[in-house]
Amino acid sequence: MFWVLLLLLAWVFAGSSCTRLCLAAVRAAAGDTDTPAPRKHELTLYEAAFLSGGPARVADVTLVSMARQRRLLLAHTGWATVVDPRGRDEIEQSVIGAIGPEGQSRITPVRAAAAGAEAVRQLADGLVRAGLAVPDDARPTVADGIRQVRAAVLVVLVLGLTALLMPAQTGTPRLLVGLWFALPLTLALSCLAMARVEAQPYSRWASPAGQRLLMALGTRRRAGDGGDGSGDERSFLTSVAVRGVRAIGEPELRAAFAHRDQLWRE
Repeated sequence: MFWVLLLLLAWVFAGSSCTRLCLAAVRAAAGDTDTPAPRKHELTLYEAAFLSGGPARVADVTLVSMARQRRLLLAHTGWATVVDPRGRDEIEQSVIGAIGPEGQSRITPVRAAAAGAEAVRQLADGLVRAGLAVPDDARPTVADGIRQVRAAVLVVLVLGLTALLMPAQTGTPRLLVGLWFALPLTLALSCLAMARVEAQPYSRWASPAGQRLLMALGTRRRAGDGGDGSGDERSFLTSVAVRGVRAIGEPELRAAFAHRDQLWRE
């Protein structure tokens, strides 16, 4: 009857992950109705970056902005070099400080240090107070819950296959064993299906009010492109803030970020 223990584990994984997803959805729905929309709040570039991708996105858009203004050189090998050591705001100053006194460093540690800088934390606190960002204690969000349910689906499948492949210890037909494991699998898949049908733009960083401002920002950005897809510098940086470094079109600049997660070898 060892397969019964595996079945209990399958129910634990499926039930706990679905419960967390439902609780996160309830909290998100409550926040959508309880949080008033800010009055005519215009998102800055840093605010849009944080709401879209968190502290790391703020560091990315700062690096890209400084590189586009020729105040920072981002090489395709994944190194950052300071050209102008005068930061125009606290976040730029944190980037320059992370590069160090030698004026050159790999992008990966610079990005990590800038994302954890005090200026970014103050930015996050301001967005939370404005009702635009999700507080740290309000996570995990619906997006995290969905990932957990997906992981539970894989776990249930593995446990079910393990039970079916085990040597028969009782007279229980394998078909009946498979049907028992189909129950927690159905529960997890049903939760995923309902989350997909609901189709809410849940975010790890932005509250429902913040998501609405991001959607409005995206609409204005597309309208400002004039239909030719080129846009101006502000539109380009806004795209990077909202979509991340994948919005970068320049091959050299994009190659610099392609090396950010690789270990540098001498």
